Amino acid sequence: MTRSRYDRLAELRELDPVADAHRIYRTTAAYEFPLDMRLGLVLAFWRTFAVPSIAGLLLSTGETTQRTERRTDDTGILMYTLIAHGLDSPEGRTATRRLNQLHRRFAISNDDYLYVLGTFVLSPARWIDAHGWRELCCHERTAMLTFYSTLGRRMNITGIPATWESFEQFYDAYEAEHFAYTPAAEQLMTATRGLLPLDPRLTAALLDRPLREATGIAEPPWWARTLLSTTLTTRNLWLRHAARPRTHTWLEKGVPGRTYPDGYDLAKIGPEKVGQ
Repeated sequence: MTRSRYDRLAELRELDPVADAHRIYRTTAAYEFPLDMRLGLVLAFWRTFAVPSIAGLLLSTGETTQRTERRTDDTGILMYTLIAHGLDSPEGRTATRRLNQLHRRFAISNDDYLYVLGTFVLSPARWIDAHGWRELCCHERTAMLTFYSTLGRRMNITGIPATWESFEQFYDAYEAEHFAYTPAAEQLMTATRGLLPLDPRLTAALLDRPLREATGIAEPPWWARTLLSTTLTTRNLWLRHAARPRTHTWLEKGVPGRTYPDGYDLAKIGPEKVGQ
């Protein structure tokens, strides 16, 4: 029997969005919107550059500018391990422990932590709602919020908003108050624009004005915005009406890392100087 593109969504709506949060989120990220989710997480990373306190810290470590590809792999491996296996799996606990080890040496404010957590929730979600082949449903939003709220508590982040709406209010107010241009933000963006294999003008078209201004990115030309919009519209029409539902995910063989050709020890991901 041929499956409809909306069959999996119907199955997700039969689940409990809190008790089954990981199952729902993994399905959303790996089957329903794999490319959109990965792009949304890149955009989440870039948004943190627009906050001067975060940009200054990222630049000071040298990880993002001097070992850009390895730094990207490290983040991707840890986050997609959590998505693939869940927070309560052995792999998920190891990844969470490593995240805490990597961050505890820095003096990071709770609000900065909370904002970064919010980027993982809201940046992909807003991209999908605006540019995906369908919008997220309420179960998917609740599952994403539950997943990252649990991760946040395990990283000792306090004051995590209890609802999607309250998280959005915090997130938007934080950006309005803190987004500002710094040379550090521009250096970080310059170093990482290659994360997406796109013409720089198309990359600029992915960014909203506040993020462009904070990171020193010029406004994209009209043709870049038009090309991006046309490409996304065409892709979504194909996914919605012609493409078959995905039956496999790239996560089935583990989370790859291009800078780890011989594999990696999840407990040691990140800078070698950071002990366990």
